[in-house]
Amino acid sequence: MFSATFDPLGNIWLSAAVAAVPIILFLLSLTVLKMKGIHAALLTLAVTLVLSFFPFALPTNVALAAVVQGIVQGMWPIGYIIIMAVWLYKLTVDSGKFEVIKGSLAMVSPDQRIQLLLIAFCFGAFLEGAAGFGVPIAICGVMLAALGFNPLQAAMLCLIANAASGAFGAIGIPVAIIDTFHLEGVTAMDVSKATNTTLPFIAASTPFLLVWILDGFKGIKETLPALVVTSGVFTVCQMAVTYFIGPELADILPPLLSLIALAALSTQWQPKTVFRIKPEDQEETTRHSFGKILSAWAPFYILSAFVIVWSLPVFKALFKPDAIFSFTNLSWVLATQGDKKIGIDIGLINSTGTAILMAVIATILISGKSLGVAQALADLKKTAKELWLSIATISFILAIAKLTTYTGMTQALGEAVSVTGGVFPLLSPVLGWIGVFMTGSVVNNNTLFAPVQSIVAHHLHIDPALLVQANTAGGTMAKLVSPQSIAIATAAVGKSGQESTLLKMTLKYSVGLLLFVCIWTFILTLML
Repeated sequence: MFSATFDPLGNIWLSAAVAAVPIILFLLSLTVLKMKGIHAALLTLAVTLVLSFFPFALPTNVALAAVVQGIVQGMWPIGYIIIMAVWLYKLTVDSGKFEVIKGSLAMVSPDQRIQLLLIAFCFGAFLEGAAGFGVPIAICGVMLAALGFNPLQAAMLCLIANAASGAFGAIGIPVAIIDTFHLEGVTAMDVSKATNTTLPFIAASTPFLLVWILDGFKGIKETLPALVVTSGVFTVCQMAVTYFIGPELADILPPLLSLIALAALSTQWQPKTVFRIKPEDQEETTRHSFGKILSAWAPFYILSAFVIVWSLPVFKALFKPDAIFSFTNLSWVLATQGDKKIGIDIGLINSTGTAILMAVIATILISGKSLGVAQALADLKKTAKELWLSIATISFILAIAKLTTYTGMTQALGEAVSVTGGVFPLLSPVLGWIGVFMTGSVVNNNTLFAPVQSIVAHHLHIDPALLVQANTAGGTMAKLVSPQSIAIATAAVGKSGQESTLLKMTLKYSVGLLLFVCIWTFILTLML
């Protein structure tokens, strides 16, 4: 904090009310005023900048430095990771590999319950980890519809499946972004480990929930081996990755391994009764050789390999001060106040985005004539054009978060909210749910509310990582019904205009999962 006090009005409730203005304004701009995200972020940034001068008396140079720091961090590493991830996905489509991937999934079983697990749960989680930002909902919804699922039902199932993976979308950015806030006593790795207290229950139960929605308890009974394998492999692997490696691969390795495990099981076992929504609708599946399938999946296991290397402590050590590659880390000091400073740090090589770039280059090289350099560069241009608005919005929201942190606004909110005492952990996930419902992004939600959760946790003598992960988990449950997700899902399956119908179909599952997260978080704070 760079302001003289977090209570400039001499009354914590009045100061907190002023500090809440940026959050309330942003949410109202999106909902009541129906503004685009970028416009809502710009308006909120302008108002937050004014409030940082009065009443919080933040020095002008510090305020401007905070804005610059937030914008730059939104572009690097976050924007860099997003663009690289979506670029890699587009390359698999244009090289023809994605069609083979889609066909390989359909080859595993004619039973649509198994196809649902493979596509909506396993492959959807993988796409969430590789690209995020609505890609798994759109792609998997289309795939299920093409395989004979009712379009709106396909969209709903993909939204619900996302509950298991939404916390770690786009190479773990929702959790990894925690490190950019420099919160007291909590890092992205702490939050990654803390997610093991809650999210494994969601991950383990989601496959069962999907099959139950499609075919009731009869479906669960008939596909129990597949459910146990899929749920078990995914959950155990995700727990191991988030605890020992971090958030980056939490939606890369687990879905890949669970997909492989389910495919292997299906070679030896199939449900006694083949379930089809329309029994007569048996689509002919294109058969692909093992070599062709292996080649089609190459971009993604290459990606996994590079991200694993980039996550290793021995690799990270190469970029520490005075280490061999420390010269690739760029830094600038933007403002100082006593022994405190605001700066920009850019790691050119050790960024996760560079690991994805290496996977992109390898994909281009192994694709041969099916994907030339010119096409790859055209895809990069198209990706940047499509995503610049989202990245700009994230950058401005980060700038808002920096201002609210350096002025003490976040601390004022935390001081006021902490008076709810032991009840707050019960409501903590609701704050995250509201954040994602309004912004459509777990990244934006954590940017807005993770600092508040951390400060309240310190006041209540609770591990701040526990409440930040509750904010993340609660927000993930809102991805099922956020206007952005609903719009993407209906558009993908050709049902634009039926957003309210899809929302009604999905809302009860979102609220039910949120209720579990709230109660369990409260229990955890009593136990730990």
